Formats: sequence, C-alpha cells, structure tokens
Amino acid sequence: MKEARWQDWSIALLGVWLVISPLIGIGSTAGVAATNSYLVGIAVAFFAFAAISRPQMWKEFTNLVLGFWLIVAPFTLGFANLLAPTVNQVVVGILVGGIALMVTMGKSTPTIGHGGHGHA
Repeated sequence: MKEARWQDWSIALLGVWLVISPLIGIGSTAGVAATNSYLVGIAVAFFAFAAISRPQMWKEFTNLVLGFWLIVAPFTLGFANLLAPTVNQVVVGILVGGIALMVTMGKSTPTIGHGGHGHA
C-alpha cells in the first residue's frame, strides 16, 4: 500500500470534522449551515481519501475549490449571522484550501510510494 502524505490525511480529517461538527454543538444540526457542513465535509473527505488511495492533482484542486467555497459559503448562503458555524467553516476552509494549495503549488514533500510529485 502506498504511504500517503500528511496533507491528504489532514484534509481527510478536516472533512470528517465538518460532518461531525454540527452534531457536537457547532451550530444547529439542521438548516443551511449544517447542510453545507455535511455535504462539503463528505466531499472534502471523499476527495482526500481518493487522493490517499490514488494521488492525482485534480483531486487536490477539487479540495482547493471546496476550501474556497467554505470561506464564502456563510456569506453566500446567508448564515454569516451564526457565529459558530461561520467561524468553523471559514477556518476549515482556510486550512483545507491552504493545504491543497500547498500541494498544487508543488511545495509539499512526497513520501515513499509517491515518487516525484506523486501526481499524474
């Protein structure tokens, strides 16, 4: 099995965090903020786990776009007045987007099993 980079695992954990955060009290468990957290969290985790199993640059780019969406979602979807979910999604968006940007810009160090940049 290929050894994945820490970046892929970090993004995967952030995606899982997005899914569980409404369930543990970061905002309501219903409504647009929670729905966005669930759906984007599932997508982020999915693409991160896909990158762990088979690294490809488009998966990193997809998480970069999802990270950007998390930053603008509270303002676009109209839940910026809800402090906890807004801060949670913006911070996670910055982290997901920043990590994905680092990988897409080639500033990451591949580990054993990835060879070169590990992306084709």
